[in-house]
Amino acid sequence: MIERLALAALHRLDPERAHDLALRALRSGLYPLPGVATGAGLAQTLAGLALANPVGLAAGFDKNAVALPALMRAGFGFLEVGAATPLPQEGNPRPRLFRLPEDRAVINRFGFNNEGMEAIAPRLAARPAGVPVGLNLGANRDSADRAGDFARVLARCGPHADFATVNVSSPNTGGLRDLQAAAALAALLAGVIAARDALARPIPVFLKIAPDLERGAIEDIAGVALEARIDGIIATNTTLSRDGLRGAARAEAGGLSGAPLFERSTRVLAELSRATGGRLPLIGVGGVDGPETAYEKIRAGASAVQLYTALVWQGLGLVPRICAGLSRLLARDGFARIADAVGTGRDRWL
Repeated sequence: MIERLALAALHRLDPERAHDLALRALRSGLYPLPGVATGAGLAQTLAGLALANPVGLAAGFDKNAVALPALMRAGFGFLEVGAATPLPQEGNPRPRLFRLPEDRAVINRFGFNNEGMEAIAPRLAARPAGVPVGLNLGANRDSADRAGDFARVLARCGPHADFATVNVSSPNTGGLRDLQAAAALAALLAGVIAARDALARPIPVFLKIAPDLERGAIEDIAGVALEARIDGIIATNTTLSRDGLRGAARAEAGGLSGAPLFERSTRVLAELSRATGGRLPLIGVGGVDGPETAYEKIRAGASAVQLYTALVWQGLGLVPRICAGLSRLLARDGFARIADAVGTGRDRWL
């Protein structure tokens, strides 16, 4: 009841203002939090990370790592903050966040707005122990060496994170997605892996890709990722597609997330699972809004999932509901653990 009333009040406000208030409420301790969700068959080790459950918070919700102690008690099995860039940047002009309630979706064109790695690193260092926390790595808009920016952020913040994600798939920084091309991606990842290997405590490195990729590009990325020795791939970021939308804000520029992204992102996930042949763990993102969609991502090839936009519509209470539902779905289908279900429904998406 408290959560429904809070969401109704927040939806009366400008979306970005509402998001800022939600983060403040979390930091203040006013928001009721259940603790880490658990359930039969949900615990696993992914790329060396011990997860109590496979439901993670996607990057973008807590860009500056300001609410970590609260979010670590919100039910998630792992968290990802950022994206962080070497230098602080304002991002794109406001308004830059738009709700599409008819579509259960959101469009954003933030443009990597964040306080920079020097502000974020000590917050990561000061967080409590427990739930694994990763950092989404970004590049400054006006950087002369965008590829090098990813390695710089990792070198500064990596000692205080449990994993890092290379984000070359945001549609809101001009030219960034060009770094997904095979040659550019190989060079970028080489620099990031070198920075990771130089850490006193090397951490897993993931790559986050776009949903707007053809099969050939997905196969190229899979090949580069395997050659580069990264630890997993996150599929996917937001989309530039506007197919079938009804919301008044559907013509706004930016990346679309939420329910309309589910099919597109799950197809990319399944293609990636086929292309990697189970040699890399995958994390499914895009349209996860309940146990059934989370389970479908797992059956398409994901070992874990992330969500963000569904929280706009359902609140943090969604996280334990997904976990409880996943345990029921695993038991229904005769699976003792998440790993047993991974990829079992992939062919329907190919």
